[in-house]
Amino acid sequence: MTISKKLTDKETKLAVVGLGYVGLPLAVGLSEHFNVIGYDRNEKKIAEYINGHDLTGDIGSERLLQASVQFTADEKLLAEASFYIVSVPTPIRDGKVPDLKFVKSASTTIGSYLKKDDYVVYESTVYPGVTEEICQPILEQNSGLRAGVDFKIGYSPERINPGDREHTLENIVKIVSGIDNEALEQISHVYSKVVKAGVYHAPSIRVAEAAKVIENAQRDVNIAFMNELAMIFSQMKLETNEVLKAAATKWNFLPFTPGLVGGHCIGIDPYYLTFKAEDEGYHSKIILNSRHVNEGMASFVANQMVKQLMRAKQSGGPSKVALLGLTYKENSNDVRNSKVIDLFRELVDYGIQPMIYDPVANAEEVREEYGVEVCQLEDIKDVSLVAIVVPHKHLLGLSLQQYAAMYDKNVQQKLFFDLKGMFNRTQVEENGLVYWSL
Repeated sequence: MTISKKLTDKETKLAVVGLGYVGLPLAVGLSEHFNVIGYDRNEKKIAEYINGHDLTGDIGSERLLQASVQFTADEKLLAEASFYIVSVPTPIRDGKVPDLKFVKSASTTIGSYLKKDDYVVYESTVYPGVTEEICQPILEQNSGLRAGVDFKIGYSPERINPGDREHTLENIVKIVSGIDNEALEQISHVYSKVVKAGVYHAPSIRVAEAAKVIENAQRDVNIAFMNELAMIFSQMKLETNEVLKAAATKWNFLPFTPGLVGGHCIGIDPYYLTFKAEDEGYHSKIILNSRHVNEGMASFVANQMVKQLMRAKQSGGPSKVALLGLTYKENSNDVRNSKVIDLFRELVDYGIQPMIYDPVANAEEVREEYGVEVCQLEDIKDVSLVAIVVPHKHLLGLSLQQYAAMYDKNVQQKLFFDLKGMFNRTQVEENGLVYWSL
């Protein structure tokens, strides 16, 4: 009997290893078709999920409570599974080099429970070759089994978009790959149960790995171009958004916009590709330069804020600045690799007093991750500058009158920074605010 048939008939279990922004939706979605073990070493996280508290914000408490996932921090339960999906983080270390410690650790753990005819599929973003050259040997060493003979491996890159209720696991085409044709077919059958948009068969694991890592590198390059345009047009006293609106009237103009580039994907994945390129003897030009541009945007914005404050001749002690939004993208509670923190620290270095408010970020997580306290909306008062850094729906729903009330009544100019250009300049200025955007 095939592995997909055993899973469908619930004669065995599927285990998702790593329950973050990728693993949780995956475990919940698959549990509607199979018996699923959701494993994560973080006992606190597991307790939250069991109690129906969705830390990702993408599933919702009701669906999480209804899900039949067997959440656990006990790795021994992995012995009950025959199909393993690895969805652990793949960050970077100092020096912008890949940090594979989590994917290696997961491979070691799974290898300890691996049985003949089992399957292991990796979803974590890696550079081409990691699955077969690094993970496979770890699985073999810890299990005493041979890949392709005793067990099968595959790679199916995650495409979860945190905070996006439109593009979900179910309606995004899934790339699948396997060590051989049999593995490809079986892995495809499993994912097809939950992914209604269909699956795409990559010809090899390395192709699937490469496809994933270039997706975010491509976005990074395009956003870097927009950020460079924003800096150029700032010098020219041109409104970047107006230029982009005009250019977008051509049918093949790509609709990217400038902004801070953070998060666990776009700001990190390109380094996996350039690392492997260096290993192959090629030094990246476009990709690394794009990373350099995007990494410098927080400094650019901070510099613009300082200039505006100096021109406005604000006095009476250090200027207070309100940064609204902290997460790496709008309407997501994911604070990983937030570039707003870089902006916050730049302002502190200038002697400015920044305060951060975010309606969706977890204050405790922010405190643990960055050592920064987030304030409440009512705490924002007597400021010299308000910046809409991450345009959450809640922030866009506030009136301009509410924003105007946040300023010190004695400031000569109420500086309003709208980084993503979400507000109408004319309306902002009609409310007595001085408008600026990238």
